[in-house]
Amino acid sequence: MQEWFSSAQELAILYGIRILAAIVVLIVGRWVAQGIRRLVERLMERGRLDTTIVKFTGNLTYIALLAFTILAALNQLGIQTTSFIAVLGAAGLAIGLALQGSLSNFAAGFLMILFRPFRVGDYIEAAGTAGTVEEIQIFTTTLCTPDHKLVIVPNAKLTADNIVNWSAKGTRRVDMVFGIGYGDDIDRAREVITSIINADPRVLKNPAPLIAVYQLGQSSVDFVARPWVKSGDYWDFWFETTEKVKKAFDAAGISIPFPQQDVHLYQHRD
Repeated sequence: MQEWFSSAQELAILYGIRILAAIVVLIVGRWVAQGIRRLVERLMERGRLDTTIVKFTGNLTYIALLAFTILAALNQLGIQTTSFIAVLGAAGLAIGLALQGSLSNFAAGFLMILFRPFRVGDYIEAAGTAGTVEEIQIFTTTLCTPDHKLVIVPNAKLTADNIVNWSAKGTRRVDMVFGIGYGDDIDRAREVITSIINADPRVLKNPAPLIAVYQLGQSSVDFVARPWVKSGDYWDFWFETTEKVKKAFDAAGISIPFPQQDVHLYQHRD
């Protein structure tokens, strides 16, 4: 009995030390992995690399170091990592077949980093949503919508559909339509719209803005105005110009038609 107790005590001490060492390796390894990730990101930022590449490389470095740390902790427990890696390889194949979606997301994320259809800070429209790109991670991309909703989109969905990047060129064309009555002066209306657009400092001189009669509608003569502005000025310019044109039309006595219906009532007499 005494010998059994002594043996159990020795085993408890031995494996207790191994378990403690494995825990220390995990804690220290995780801390070191985070530090190396921050160091890699800092060095890449000093090299003035794109934020998209910096974040993606930092996340990939952290995951690789964390996997190495887990293997080192298992080695402290006395587990043969060589055979364990072989088992993991076989299990990884089965898991990979079951997680084809995740692998496709990883591959899509790698392709986006390689070909860079958009960058962090760009406003894009893709996968049925639109927003400003905040972060491109290994499996997902985070977008922030104009009303500050956070949308997490799988990378595979982004690459499987059309991507509209509104920020890539730095400028945007504003397509605006203004209707006037058939009895109003077309030349006067054109002068009003032209003066408002040309007086706005946000409007680019090249390409020059286009102002012309667009179509003869059912109840109005429609003007189209197509000035060019910087991407960041798009919505402010849109809202302010719409208000200015309405006030200027009112001051000039130019009407803005709206749909109307004439209802005729007939009284039936028996």
